[in-house]
Amino acid sequence: MNLHFKSLEASDVELLRPYFGLRTNKTCDSVILDSFLWKDFYGCEFALLDERAVLMQSHTGEDYEASLPICRAEDMPRYFDIMEQHFNRDLGRKMKVIFADEDGIAALNLVPGRYTIVEDPDAADYVYDAESLRTLSGKKYHKKKNHVNAFLREYGERYEYRRLIRADRDTIWEFLSRWREQKGDEADVHLDGEAEGIHEVLRHMEVLGTYVAGVYIDGRLEAFTMGSYNERDKMAIIHIEKANAEIRGLYPFINQQFLVHEFPDAVLVNREDDVGLPALRKAKESYSPIFMAKKYTMIQN
Repeated sequence: MNLHFKSLEASDVELLRPYFGLRTNKTCDSVILDSFLWKDFYGCEFALLDERAVLMQSHTGEDYEASLPICRAEDMPRYFDIMEQHFNRDLGRKMKVIFADEDGIAALNLVPGRYTIVEDPDAADYVYDAESLRTLSGKKYHKKKNHVNAFLREYGERYEYRRLIRADRDTIWEFLSRWREQKGDEADVHLDGEAEGIHEVLRHMEVLGTYVAGVYIDGRLEAFTMGSYNERDKMAIIHIEKANAEIRGLYPFINQQFLVHEFPDAVLVNREDDVGLPALRKAKESYSPIFMAKKYTMIQN
């Protein structure tokens, strides 16, 4: 079977979106927004097959990496074989799969020794109980609740939580520029890729169907967040969350309010990975995840 890959564009989203809900997947890759957000950074390409599966690969320079087929669990072995043939025959190389989730790997039922499978701890997503993050109740969230209360005491009459639309794009971009300046020497190439992805999402918000919100203080945007919803697993996925770190309680406040207003029915919350950054790991652990959605790299032997 000859596969024809094309770059992922906004015009492809409506066509591809239904495929992302065909099986259980607790990682952030279970929704199309994550692929779209990082499409330029990873060189994301896709091939649509017989109305039952989407195959995706990343193409940066001479390097090719595959994602697990986006299809029903029972169809996974067949489409995995098709992707493997593409790598071996068309690309002339052994297949490498990145960000493979545990449910997807289990569905493959691979013969031992066919692939070397290695966990990528820096890519594991933090998953939380949604109601706990909405209420911040209980001893383990005492500090978060205190920070939120401090924010409300200081800014209770001065803040506004607001859903954001495409017309707010310039305001969001100006805020992100300020946030980036705050990071100073902490900024890295990953942040540059993320910024480009955010800009592309903001250009196509209506098509993508993403949830975007912000907190204004004294009329100025001081926090911004972006998410999507995995309906099958009743899981909110928080792709982006930025706030003015100098304002006490603003991070936990927008975290809470985004879930209260936009994801009232979510059972789980996926706040993505920490990309191996100690400060980010500490921040994500402070919200008491209930489990980690592990991801793996698979290399054909």
